[in-house]
Amino acid sequence: MKLDRLIAILSVLLNQEQSTAPELAKRFEVSRRTINRDIEALNQAGIPIVTQQGVGGGIRIMDGFRMDRTALTSREMQAILSGLRSLDSVSGTGQYRQLMEKISPGSSGLLPGDQHILIDLASWHKASLSEKIELLHGAIEQHRLVSFHYLSRNGESDRIVEPSLLVFQWSSWYLWCWCREKASPRLFKLDRMDALQIGEPFIPRQMEPPDLLSEQAFPDRYHVTVRISPAYKWRLVEEYGPGCYKLTPEGDCLFSAGFTDRNHLISWILSFQGEAELLEPPELREELRLIGKNIYDTYNT
Repeated sequence: MKLDRLIAILSVLLNQEQSTAPELAKRFEVSRRTINRDIEALNQAGIPIVTQQGVGGGIRIMDGFRMDRTALTSREMQAILSGLRSLDSVSGTGQYRQLMEKISPGSSGLLPGDQHILIDLASWHKASLSEKIELLHGAIEQHRLVSFHYLSRNGESDRIVEPSLLVFQWSSWYLWCWCREKASPRLFKLDRMDALQIGEPFIPRQMEPPDLLSEQAFPDRYHVTVRISPAYKWRLVEEYGPGCYKLTPEGDCLFSAGFTDRNHLISWILSFQGEAELLEPPELREELRLIGKNIYDTYNT
């Protein structure tokens, strides 16, 4: 935190000609003695800072000393502010806007952020998700165990984990951690976690960051070929990009891709409401036929 504070103090002195120790202490929520030590550290780093006592006195950078104030342009500051606001959309606390105020006083009000880009990372479950993110972030910083009830396609379980990293990927939030039950690294989806509790401290272990390339994190187990009505071209392009299908002589879309999860694949086929026919593999085609028969029998009674 000291380095962050030193950079922020320097930014304050670059953006306003003069400040005082009480003002800086209040802004950074530390003592005046700490501010004095920070000023001395900046002097030792080669930044000539002058402290003047008495009425009209204060702390300022020595006259004639110049630093490149264009290291961050207004456009770059707007990009930073947009990113910080996107994090606030998750936390709901405004803490990142407050951080921007500390780094560059007045900029969060004067700089609107990039008005042509809106980043909102919040989900439908924003209220509960924000609380989980704050709790897990604190547990990661303090190296404390986390216990929770987890719901997945394979059933329900209670887990105790050593949290390592919060991950936003594939439009969802995940926790990368060491699972004590499985004795291996695991990625848990926050939306499926319930009854979170902070536990006792643990000694952090060396963990490599997760490899989030979808081909490696989710290897293809089912390679499928599907004939889909051209009325769903928009959906194929939206989900898999242009060029993900070929047109048959009849005008249908012939789609081929790999899927990791069998249940997801079947749900995906059924979501086309009869406008998609699974051609391969034959064993899943038979499974879909039986599912269709069960649906028919259920609604034909």
